[in-house]
Amino acid sequence: MPKTSKKTPTADEIAEMASRGEDISAYFTNKFTVVRPVRRVNIDLTQGMLRALDERAARLNISRQAVIKTLLWRALNERENKTRPKRAG
Repeated sequence: MPKTSKKTPTADEIAEMASRGEDISAYFTNKFTVVRPVRRVNIDLTQGMLRALDERAARLNISRQAVIKTLLWRALNERENKTRPKRAG
């Protein structure tokens, strides 16, 4: 007997099912990540800094913004790790 594949409903179809009061819990995995609110900032960079950021972004195949966030996060963590006393172990 051939397998029958159930077609996954679209988001609109699931919304209609919910509107009718049907149980739609089977369509949710409860696996998600919380996205924290983002605040925009403006910074002024020299042409040389932009060129270096763009070169790194191209090499890593990521956006300029992703490069800035990654480098900034690393710098913040590095500074924090240097000022925090080491635990005896």
